[in-house]
Amino acid sequence: MAVIQKHGKKHSPDLVCQKEGPPPDRTGAPGGHKKWSEHNNTTWSRPVARVWTGVLLLGTCLLYCARVAMPICSVSMAEQFKWSKRESGMVLGSFFWGYCFTQVFGGYVSDRVGGEKILVLSAAAWGSMTAFTPILAHFCSQPIFSMTLSRFLMGLLQGVHYPSLASLCSQKVVESDRGFLMSTVASGSYLGTLVIGGAGSLMLDLYGWESVFYVSGLLSVLWAYCMWKYLLKGEGPIITLESLGSGGSHSKLSKRHWLRLLRQPAVCAVIITHLCTASTFFTLLSWLPTFFKDTFPDAKGWVFNVVPWLVAIPSSLFSGFLSDHLIAQGYDTASVRKMMQFFSMGVSSVFTLLLCGNTTFAWAVAFVSATMGFTTFSHRGPDGVFLGVSHRDHGLLDVRVRPHHHGQPAGPLHLPGVRRGPPGRHRPEQGPLRQHPHLS
Repeated sequence: MAVIQKHGKKHSPDLVCQKEGPPPDRTGAPGGHKKWSEHNNTTWSRPVARVWTGVLLLGTCLLYCARVAMPICSVSMAEQFKWSKRESGMVLGSFFWGYCFTQVFGGYVSDRVGGEKILVLSAAAWGSMTAFTPILAHFCSQPIFSMTLSRFLMGLLQGVHYPSLASLCSQKVVESDRGFLMSTVASGSYLGTLVIGGAGSLMLDLYGWESVFYVSGLLSVLWAYCMWKYLLKGEGPIITLESLGSGGSHSKLSKRHWLRLLRQPAVCAVIITHLCTASTFFTLLSWLPTFFKDTFPDAKGWVFNVVPWLVAIPSSLFSGFLSDHLIAQGYDTASVRKMMQFFSMGVSSVFTLLLCGNTTFAWAVAFVSATMGFTTFSHRGPDGVFLGVSHRDHGLLDVRVRPHHHGQPAGPLHLPGVRRGPPGRHRPEQGPLRQHPHLS
């Protein structure tokens, strides 16, 4: 683990992705930030930022409500439609095949037309797809094919969410508040999993698995409508061909800049780190319900679907507060990011390994909760480089990317992480949780 240093020097060369305008000011005490009044008029004021934080938190919450609906219902659906473990894995894994295809596209379009517009359009689309999932399952002669296709399309539509957030927040949020805001918004993923884990388990037992998809899908569509109506003021066409074809006043990232970016050792380190972190997170996200059902058949679903995510929410908020506090105190940003990633990968992996042994139900829930709690620290590690670090804050990377280009690198950085997910789920007997004797 890197030793945290105060007032560390940043001496690596920068990657400037914009021709016009002088480079950002690097003078002043490390960890210091510009005041709100010193930012341009496109930056949100604090009251507006609070409103958007709540809206984006709710949107991310609903995103995961819709995403986790299938893992929660997969056991019941497999019993109804006579799916094997391999077929269940194919349905769950197809989401990630679609998810990886729109990462780069989402960041590219968001940088040109605005991340808030992409968020609204995608939410309306994947919310509708979620609500129609039970209809597709019942009216198709081969439910396995319709569910695999619907999950693939869900992945395509949800893949633009985080690159759009990166683009939106890098342009609209001042850097002094970016860390806590992004950790707060990111905690929506755990809040959504918590809500759908508790309420979804109850709806599953009382009204059937179809109700889980109907409720989460319709609420997502309602969120998209309210965001368009009240925050975007119900403006006309959200996206025009002119906006897609033009980068506006922002210069494009050239091939030379992309090559320089991808050749940076720190960028490769971030990609590998995200690959490892996402591998653990998405494996647990998709297979935990099946793991507990197979290992502890008498266990209550609302316990193992709720407790780990209940721990993850305050952990995510704490990591953002701790990261911003250390940087504000003058500690070297790169060292802070590395320390956060040490807890996310190093400490959480210990509890993941303990989960692999023969444990009781209580200890299994405790190990999973600890794993998910420490995994949230990645939001302030490499995951936070483009989501929470400004253009003049090098963070873990020795490169500088202008705020209006943050959406484009965020896509490639997330791509390897989600790309890791499908093989372990398409062939569940080879997935990390499926290798242990008590699961076979």
